[in-house]
Amino acid sequence: MGKGRIWFGVAAMIAVLFMTGTTASALQKSYINGIDANFPPFAYVDQTGKPAGFDVDAIDWIAKKMGFAVKHQPMDWDGIIPNLNAKKIDFIASGMSITPEREKVVTFSIPYYEIKQVFVAKKGSGLTVQDVLKKNKKLGVQRGTTEAEWLKNEAEKRQWNFTLTYYDSAPLAIEDVVNGRIAAAAMDDAPAEDATRKKPVAILGTFGMKEEKFGIAVRKQDKELLETLNKGMKMLMADPYWQVLQNKYLHK
Repeated sequence: MGKGRIWFGVAAMIAVLFMTGTTASALQKSYINGIDANFPPFAYVDQTGKPAGFDVDAIDWIAKKMGFAVKHQPMDWDGIIPNLNAKKIDFIASGMSITPEREKVVTFSIPYYEIKQVFVAKKGSGLTVQDVLKKNKKLGVQRGTTEAEWLKNEAEKRQWNFTLTYYDSAPLAIEDVVNGRIAAAAMDDAPAEDATRKKPVAILGTFGMKEEKFGIAVRKQDKELLETLNKGMKMLMADPYWQVLQNKYLHK
């Protein structure tokens, strides 16, 4: 009889623990992070089909610390902000530059990385930045990026002589640099440096754009989520893992 009572007590405790765990799990918030599927080293889909990169790892760390679940959803970059505001995703942590134009429709977290834009050409091409701008060259750029808009606008103002070719991603533009279809590609310096480690290309230099800062974009009304991401990012930047991430993805 005594053993029966002990077993009943243990079973009841297990049931309570199970129910508590299930409730906690059900109450955990879950978010979708929209990412560029091909923007190394910040965000990309690796050879196994798994989202990876500096921003992906950073958000995974923040999610764990702040107690929410996250899924990284690859999508076309030129439609990523409309998808955010249509509530198909919850935020964008994927190497997005903070700009006044974007701040009209989304809110950004604290900045976490500063970048500059550069031209990349085939190694040994002999080209200079001025050659690309003024000598009727074909220049590749990812559509929907700040550099694409800037180059288009400045070319008209300064009467530069180049032809813009638009791509779905910076790595696709790099491929056409390598095979000779375009003379150069414009992109952020971090993915440019990543490309120089993988392909026979070289960075020619900057071309006049001001340096920009990356931030996480959220819908304007999602103030609680913004606060959570800001708190998590501050914790991450103060943690030794921040340097681990930089060494892994940015300082190879």
